[in-house]
Amino acid sequence: MNKVMIARAETLADYIIDTKSTIRETAKVYHISKSTVHKDVKERLLEINPEKYCQVEEIFKKHLEIRHIKGGESTKRKYSKLKEKV
Repeated sequence: MNKVMIARAETLADYIIDTKSTIRETAKVYHISKSTVHKDVKERLLEINPEKYCQVEEIFKKHLEIRHIKGGESTKRKYSKLKEKV
């Protein structure tokens, strides 16, 4: 693994830990793909810094627990906008 990948994985992990952001939000901020963020923080970070990996995993577990709620809210907003247009 080269130094650029290591530095990027560390930077992404720090950002996720500080802001509690999702993979998608992190990818937008850093202008990289979601796949790259996922690979960096799920696979590479485990080898580089297991302690940070555990912190990031906890954040992602919380995101998984609430995703059905966020999805429902998003759907509700979508159909509310459609009703307003009619």
